[in-house]
Amino acid sequence: MRIALDAMGGDNAPEAVVDGAVEAAQLADGRFELILVGRQDELESYISKRGHSTGNIEIVHAPDVISMSESPATAIRRKREASIVVATKLHKEGVADAVVSAGNTGAAVASSLLSLGRMPGIDRPAIALFFPSRNGGTIVLDGGANSDNVPMHLEQFGYMGAAYAELILGRKNPRVGLLNIGEESSKGSELTREAHELLAASGLNFAGNVEGMDVIAGKVDVVVTDGFTGNVLLKFAESVAHYFGDIIKEGIEESLRAKIGAMFMKPVLRKMGKTLDYAEYGGMPLLGIDGVTIIGHGGSNAKAIKNAVLAAESFVKRDVNGSILIRIQETQ
Repeated sequence: MRIALDAMGGDNAPEAVVDGAVEAAQLADGRFELILVGRQDELESYISKRGHSTGNIEIVHAPDVISMSESPATAIRRKREASIVVATKLHKEGVADAVVSAGNTGAAVASSLLSLGRMPGIDRPAIALFFPSRNGGTIVLDGGANSDNVPMHLEQFGYMGAAYAELILGRKNPRVGLLNIGEESSKGSELTREAHELLAASGLNFAGNVEGMDVIAGKVDVVVTDGFTGNVLLKFAESVAHYFGDIIKEGIEESLRAKIGAMFMKPVLRKMGKTLDYAEYGGMPLLGIDGVTIIGHGGSNAKAIKNAVLAAESFVKRDVNGSILIRIQETQ
């Protein structure tokens, strides 16, 4: 197995990407090889500076970079030699089995769609988010690949999310919920009311409508929503995690008693921090494309890149796309 990394993508690229790739390569044990895609001179210079061993890492030159602020559609057309474009092209050509990028999310989505295309039976791809929850984790999709959706898209998100939860989280017959403003089927917008009808008539283990509080409560295994709402939910959750983390740190520094108490609470605080740390989960898969693209957080550090690589390996190894295809074909 070979995994291509967009080495120039992300706030901390290329340093964090190279460091994370090296960490992942050290864990590979022959299971996979890595391809760093980016400006060769910069990558080789940094690798030499850090004294990294790159026995199972190849470098493929890509002179252009798509910044986080650029318009994805425009940049993809103008920068045919951008790192994310070249990486997805390698995947399309069969040189790589998966792509990992912590760069411009829109560019990663657009490049994946243009190079790899959609899976049969899927009209829109979806970013599958992982939220820590009381049931061990909840998958929410779409996390922002699409701003506008129709009811049929949300039904397809349900099939894709269920397959992912079953294979990656180990959930048997995953419970699927529809994010809404109330539990009653009559609640919500025209989109959610019509999507409710489709999901209720599907072969999924549909649990009905769920509200925002149910996501982390673990009421269901998969939550489907439109990409606009899903992305707002993600950004709000991230801000809450940072806010409470800052409050705890400030509280500990306020007094000696608090510092002593924190010493006894260290295992609990460490566990909480690990649960809320996005780097632990690596990246988010773009479901519905005819290939494997893992999208990392823009601020990904080496740990996050390493875990994104491992997530890509697991996705390919477990053939999540094959399971999604079977579920979709069963409905046609």
